[in-house]
Amino acid sequence: MGVFVFLPLVLPLSAWPVARLAELHLHPRTATRLLTAFATVMAVCSTLCLALLMVVGTAQLPGNPLPDGWSDPEVRAAVPYDEIAGKAAIPALVLVLAVCGRTLWRHHRVARAARRALAGLPASPVAVLPEERPYAYALPGGPRDRVVVTTALLRGLTPPERRALFAHERAHLTARHHRYLLAVRLAARANPFLRPSRTAVTYTTERWADEDAARSVGSRTVVARAIGRAALLSGAGAAPAGAPGFAGFAGFASAGPVPRRVAALLRPAPVARSWPSAFTSVGLAAWGAAVGTLVSAMSSANSAVTMFLILYAATPL
Repeated sequence: MGVFVFLPLVLPLSAWPVARLAELHLHPRTATRLLTAFATVMAVCSTLCLALLMVVGTAQLPGNPLPDGWSDPEVRAAVPYDEIAGKAAIPALVLVLAVCGRTLWRHHRVARAARRALAGLPASPVAVLPEERPYAYALPGGPRDRVVVTTALLRGLTPPERRALFAHERAHLTARHHRYLLAVRLAARANPFLRPSRTAVTYTTERWADEDAARSVGSRTVVARAIGRAALLSGAGAAPAGAPGFAGFAGFASAGPVPRRVAALLRPAPVARSWPSAFTSVGLAAWGAAVGTLVSAMSSANSAVTMFLILYAATPL
């Protein structure tokens, strides 16, 4: 395997330039899908390589449950600096699994709490809460997807702005933005180098919903005005304590820099492209991240196959 086993751990750095450039220059739908794909593949590859290193590290421990042949010199020789890397991979992999497990648990716990909070309301696509805290969010899953909004926010918006609000939240539900957000959140937990991708996707999903809402209501200005007014009503996008939507679901004025979203809506609609042109800065960054993702996948696959063959040869029949 050689040094190739370490490459997937650091290749997520290649996604840093595209994370920033994609959110600025790509259509938000394209940016969201592109960054989520890069982050997911790189996170899986880095976790796989940690597992391979962990096998070498565990084989060095006294009383390990692995086959005795797995501690043979040829197994340890497959990894450079096996004594340090192998043992360091054990707590690292345990930490990654624990943090990702906690993230999934919190996500499902928040979803259950949000659905329980709406249990007494009519089973309609829109749930209006009689609260004095102005906020709104999209709640996916359960018997049906729902848009949750408080009376305080509805009172502060004009009828056209309310239509923009509901169009924005329905766009989150239709495009299943919570899945992209959960995927990049788990990827960032698995490899801290992927945190810029998570931040970018949090913004691009909001921009994606903004663009869909503008197309639905037929006015980019109305959507921009609704976002700005909702942000002012809710304290410049501050999340109210205890509101379940802000712990993992998309909120109308709670996620993403509001001034940047408003400014983007006051400009012409972005051009939708499936892949950026290679003759632009974002195109070069995207190709660099694509190459990094491909190398990461090839390195982890090569390391996995090599380790499997070595362990198979070292395992006594």
